[in-house]
Formats: sequence, structure tokens, C-alpha cells
Amino acid sequence: MKKRALGPQGLEVSAMGLGCMGMSEFYGSHDDKSSIATIHHAIDLGIDFLDTADMYGAGHNEELIGQAIRGRRDDVVLATKFGILRDGAAFTGLNGRPDYVRQACEASLRRLNVETIDLYYLHRMDPDVPIEETVGAMADLVEDGKVRHIGLSEVGSDILRRASAIHPITALQTEYSLWDRDVERDILATCGELGIGFVPYSPLGRGFLTGKIRSQDDLEPDDWRRGAPRFQAENLDRNLNLLRRLEGLASEKGCTPGQLALAWLLTQRDDIVPIPGTRKIARLEENLGALEIALTDAERAALDEALPAGAVAGARYEA
Repeated sequence: MKKRALGPQGLEVSAMGLGCMGMSEFYGSHDDKSSIATIHHAIDLGIDFLDTADMYGAGHNEELIGQAIRGRRDDVVLATKFGILRDGAAFTGLNGRPDYVRQACEASLRRLNVETIDLYYLHRMDPDVPIEETVGAMADLVEDGKVRHIGLSEVGSDILRRASAIHPITALQTEYSLWDRDVERDILATCGELGIGFVPYSPLGRGFLTGKIRSQDDLEPDDWRRGAPRFQAENLDRNLNLLRRLEGLASEKGCTPGQLALAWLLTQRDDIVPIPGTRKIARLEENLGALEIALTDAERAALDEALPAGAVAGARYEA
């Protein structure tokens, strides 16, 4: 498996990771046995970068990964996140207070059944707590040996600079794909300036760029995407026109549209490590095929023209 370094802090991971969120909720039904088999197969194929969060399945996802890596801890780089609060299925707020940082970390360590988290992200910034205080508490966890590296998720350039002044930030995790290119405005440049690696989540546009979703009928009744703006009626029709362009280019290249989308993302920077999520071994293997696809400058330009920044209809999330 090819490797990539997330920034200069020494965290080297497989060139593609595995997002595990959908193994617990949001994208319809799930099965722990199947999910664990997929994680095991990923590790066997050389994927060592597993991504989770304490709020995925309200703790279930961390417990699932803890079970899956039992006896294989040295084979994986564990990334998890904290900061989003839940009460059962309800989301109740954000918490970045220093005392909560330690409390959340201890709880994640218990669920994962490990002594150290390799990459610990602030999932969303608490607007009521200065980033310096939150990152300072995360730095204390590094000092105590409970965390190896610090990451942030969905923050802007100013916050990245302020956080980096407190402690080196190894990675920023934010949505990025041909489906959403907002980070190209300034975030990627800031990461380059500060030596911060970039981990794109939803690198397949929440599955849309695979071409498997043509209507809401293709989604299970409890699938979160049924309520997402980009999957709604008129927006979906417009976005399907963009998808057809991607499918045409993929056909010319002799690969799937999902593979082409991932290959494009991998060419943007050499410290980008996408984390496509899947519960299926066949889809996992398909995603890995993107690592073998080389794109010419002309092919990259064609993709940029086919799915330019701002072309996708609808907001990423509900208001």
C-alpha cells in the first residue's frame, strides 16, 4: 500500500483511509458482523488509517472499531473526534471546554479499548470557547501520552493559524471532492503554509459520485441523505447532469466514476488522504483501484471543467 505523510509531524498513513461512520448510522441499515469483516479486509489490503468519532452511533462506532482491531492495534492508525454533544438521537450542542476535552478523550479510549489515540480531532469548534483553550487542553493530552497528534475539523484559516500557534496541528478534516470544492478558496493554501495535512471526508460526495444514487428511491427510509438539500428534487436533477459528465469521462478512462473522482482528489496535493466510507468489501476494493489511476494534465482539466467549483446545486447541510 502506498503511504502518505500528514504534514511534517511524522504521521504516515496509507494513501487512502477508511471512514467508518456509516457502519453505525446515517446511511441506512448496518450490520456489525459485515462491518467488522470490511475493516479486517481493509487492514489486510494495507489500509491502516481508520476514522471514527464519539458521536457516530452515540459511541457505537468507536466500540465497533475497538472490537474490530482487537489483536491488531499495531496495524492501524486510529483517528477519532470529539466536541459534538448528543442525547440519544438528538444533537444538543458543542463543547470545547478544557475539562470536557479530557473527559471525552477518556471515554473514547475506553470505547476503543486502546491506551493512545493516534490522531484526535476537534469535530466542530465550540463558538463559546476560544480555540486556544481547546487546543491547549488537547496539547495536554499529547503531553500525557493519551494522544499522539492533534487535528481539527471544519474550521477556517484564521482558526487554523491561532490553533497552530498553541500546538502543531497535524491534519485538518473537511469535506472535499468534485462535489464540494469550497476549501480551494483558501483553506488548502493555509494548510500548505502551516504544514497541515488534509483529510477529505465524503470524498465521493456522500456516495453521489459513484453513480449509484439516481433518485431518493435508491436511499433507505432512514438514510440521512433523504433530507439533505443536494438530494432534493430539483437540486438532484441538476446534479445528475453533472454526474453524467463525470460518467462520460470515467468511461473514456476505463474506470468507474467513483474511482475517477478519488484519483482526481489524490492529485490535488501529496499530503491529501481521503477517507471514503463503505460497509462493503467490493466497494472497498473498487475505491482502492483509484490509487492505480494516473491522470494527465488534460484529464484533470477536463474534470475541472465538467464539475467546476460552485456547480453543485444545493447546500451541503440543512440550515
